[in-house]
Amino acid sequence: MTARPSKLVCIGRNYRAHAAELGNDVPTEPLIFLKPPSSLIADGDPIRLPPVSAQVEYEGEIGVIMGARASHVSERDAPRLVRGIAAFNDVTARDLQRTDSQWTRAKGFDTFAPMGAEFAQSSEWDGLTIVTRVNGVERQRAEAALMVFAIPLLIAFISSIMTLEPGDVIATGTPAGVGRLKPGDTVEVEILGPDARILSRVGNPVVAGE
Repeated sequence: MTARPSKLVCIGRNYRAHAAELGNDVPTEPLIFLKPPSSLIADGDPIRLPPVSAQVEYEGEIGVIMGARASHVSERDAPRLVRGIAAFNDVTARDLQRTDSQWTRAKGFDTFAPMGAEFAQSSEWDGLTIVTRVNGVERQRAEAALMVFAIPLLIAFISSIMTLEPGDVIATGTPAGVGRLKPGDTVEVEILGPDARILSRVGNPVVAGE
């Protein structure tokens, strides 16, 4: 993994089917939250389940890595500011997400942001596909074209609120099919290109935390 980004900006409920599976409405504008950079881990590192949560779940996503500083950029200009993409797993303590008034604790534990190797791609995102497997069994598959808010819009929206720095990551939301993890599991997230070639992958064993 390269140098740690200054921030991880995540998007909630950006696929209609995922919003529906959790009983939520689709937002009228991007729903954003932050994960701390200390939650990042690389391919092969263990995801540690915190004892305080009884329901930790995977969320496979496309991570977008910024290549240039972005402040108040337009949708038209946004693509040229992207450096690449990476497979991302927005690990979530779902029970804490439900009980807390905001999502920082549920999303922010150490090891809750596995991210794969970066692939240099800055446009044509609609042709990408997210695939998530647990113990080799496919649990999620969706095309980026199904996002409620497309990647250029997300960059423009976020940059109107906070300056995005080079290396910052935008996790663009998860499709339907999220589910629980338990110690002994292995969870893998892949980003496939239009030709089904794997562009980025992150795989992590799951262990009990302390």
